[in-house]
Order: sequence, then C-alpha cells, then structure tokens
Amino acid sequence: MKKGLLITFEGGEGAGKSSHIASLKQALESRGHDVLVVREPGGTLVGEAIREILLSHDYEGMSPRTELLLYEAARAQIVDEVIKPALDVGMIVLCDRFYDSTSAYQGHGRGLDLEMIDRLNMSATDGLMPDCTILVDVPVEVGLSRASDVNDPDRLESAGRAFHEAVRNGFLALAQHNSDRIHIVDGDRDKESVYHDIETIVFEVLARVE
Repeated sequence: MKKGLLITFEGGEGAGKSSHIASLKQALESRGHDVLVVREPGGTLVGEAIREILLSHDYEGMSPRTELLLYEAARAQIVDEVIKPALDVGMIVLCDRFYDSTSAYQGHGRGLDLEMIDRLNMSATDGLMPDCTILVDVPVEVGLSRASDVNDPDRLESAGRAFHEAVRNGFLALAQHNSDRIHIVDGDRDKESVYHDIETIVFEVLARVE
C-alpha cells in the first residue's frame, strides 16, 4: 500500500513548472516533509537515455507510435526504480510531467487513440495514479516564447503551433474530465502569483490526507 504522496505537474512548453516545483520542494521541506523531485522522461539511467532520443533533432523521422512507446518505457522504469520506492517510505514525490502529458502530446497532439494510451499509461505505472496534478496553463505563444528564451527548441518544442494548440486543448480537456485531481493554475501571470496558487492547492491536499 502506498504511504507517500505523488504530486504531478503538467503544462505545455514554457509553462514554468520547474521553478515552481523547486519552490514547493523548499516549502514542503521547511514543514518537515521528505521530498523527492523527478522528471519525465528521465530520472533514471534508462530514462535519461530515452530522453536524449526523444528530444533530439537527429530523430525527426520518429513515428508517433514509437514516440509513445519510448515515453511509456521511460515511465515504467522511473515508477519501478524511483517513484514507488520513495512513496513506500512515505516521501512526497513531485514529478515534472507524468502520464497526462502522454495523453495530451501523443493523444491530442499526435492523434493517437486515447483509449490505447490510457491502457499503456496504466501498464507503465502499474496502476499508480497521482494524488494531485497541477496544470500550469499558458497561451501557446507565451509558452513557446519563454522556452526559446532559455534554450534552442528541441524536437518536441519545434513541432509547430498547431501541434502545441492541440496539446494545450488536450490538457484542458483532461482537466475538465478529471476535475477532482487536476487543478488548473493560470500561468500567464507574475511568478509569485502563480506559485501562491500552487502552494495553496498542495497544502489543501496535504491537509485532507494528514
């Protein structure tokens, strides 16, 4: 039986998830919680190797089905090797992307069958579901501009405006159908206001489970 808490962060490119996760980790640790931060894809030796393939422009010819299966493989590895062991000892795991990203990017963005993706998601996680998901929502043009200011666009970031609009709409549809778990935070504001909303949501969830 899982003892810890899994909190996932979702959103399109340039949503600012990473900086908010770092702030939340500090706030949780200041209250005595043991916190682990992980990212998808990645977080393990296998996962980081898969991440390199997925984001590299060397593989522009990758098919959507191959892309999907690589994400699921990286996810299975990090769940088995890192996330479940951390939850078993009572840690709070903050995960930068999880299976909602696969539904949004490979389902809504690439057009793959959503029911098939749901089955693969559950197989890759061995049924593990987030306790709470924060969706940081920003307009596509804002997010892509932010992302390009930090690094050169990777293979996914370079997929085109229409693709990223479909991904954003996919995230919002997922939030609508999972409103008990997915909390939308308006990311097109100053950083402090966005983080305040995130912290409020997370501490409310903690208060319910403690």
